[in-house]
Amino acid sequence: MTINKNIEKYIKAEILPQYEKNDSGHSLEHIDYVLKRCFKFSEQFQNINYNILYTIAAFHDIAHHIDKANHEKLSAEFFYYDEKMKEFFSEGERILIKEAIEDHRASSTYEPRSDYGKIISSADRSTDIDDFLRRTHTYTLKHFPNCTKQEMIERAYKHTDQKYGKSGYAKHYIKDEEYEIFRENINLLLSNKEDFAKKYCNLNNIK
Repeated sequence: MTINKNIEKYIKAEILPQYEKNDSGHSLEHIDYVLKRCFKFSEQFQNINYNILYTIAAFHDIAHHIDKANHEKLSAEFFYYDEKMKEFFSEGERILIKEAIEDHRASSTYEPRSDYGKIISSADRSTDIDDFLRRTHTYTLKHFPNCTKQEMIERAYKHTDQKYGKSGYAKHYIKDEEYEIFRENINLLLSNKEDFAKKYCNLNNIK
């Protein structure tokens, strides 16, 4: 797969550095993780434009630090109104990219409108329990700093169950054995709240 050098150069110089503003769960490390999974999943589709896919992954969480609750819409707008991107993509391609970014969120109530949306949405899912629980704790510390130990555990348990439990809202649209194993293991952990609490506290050095 080959990415247009000018697109890659611009994104690396002007877009990716902005992820320094995000929390650790939506940092450059996360973008690298999503990019790798996007390219891996693209093999399950035909006629994927890698310039488009790379750009979607690069922009998908860029506005997370501004407003988590609406970050998918803000990130899509950030891309769509980027003047430099207008030089690289046609109007139709820009709409496709914008929609895919809007559609990536796990809690979305509708199926992504394109293969690109399905790829980025699936690539954005966690596959590492330890990493997910650390990210959850980082978010809690930032946004709920006055939580007691028990409140942090309860919040983490509820969030994990709501997102990845048996009836969790996180959807997946790509064949991904790694994710299937993750869901199986995280539901096993959720089945014993005491074990969940111990793991959460040990991972995050909570005494």
